[in-house]
Amino acid sequence: MADSDIIAITQLLNLYGLAVDTQRWDLFDRIFTSDVDADYGPTSHWTDLARFKADFAAFHDPFDSTQHTMSTHIVEVDGDRAQSFCNGSWRLVRKAVDGAPLWDGTGWYEDDLIRTAGGWRIKARTCRITWWTGDPLVQETIAGVKFELKTTVLRREANAGRCRILNALG
Repeated sequence: MADSDIIAITQLLNLYGLAVDTQRWDLFDRIFTSDVDADYGPTSHWTDLARFKADFAAFHDPFDSTQHTMSTHIVEVDGDRAQSFCNGSWRLVRKAVDGAPLWDGTGWYEDDLIRTAGGWRIKARTCRITWWTGDPLVQETIAGVKFELKTTVLRREANAGRCRILNALG
């Protein structure tokens, strides 16, 4: 495993936050494969990059501001494949909502990546919320795209064998 691969993958994970917060959906082409399997919960699951980008654009457009921060990067590279884990936190601001204009959350992202001619790309992503606070109506921007507000405890997922990065680490 080369340190340059770890750096490239960590940069890719951080680019996701920048892409979302600047609403530069074309950057998703540099982050995900065209057939990405993006699982953000039972009501938010995509298997096509074009649809993923369109839905994320529609979902994020009504926000006055967003901030996504990625941390605790763990990367395990095996040739042209890799697995990564990172925590994320996000703040969504929408002043048009009756009530408090903020919805804050934290969660984690587990990714399966492949090396392509254009660099590392996420082929499969799982995102789970671990904590949230604020007005849940802030994040209900369009019909049909709603992130489940159920929280998931990482320790329980790991104990149940559903934490892929732990398997990759051995």
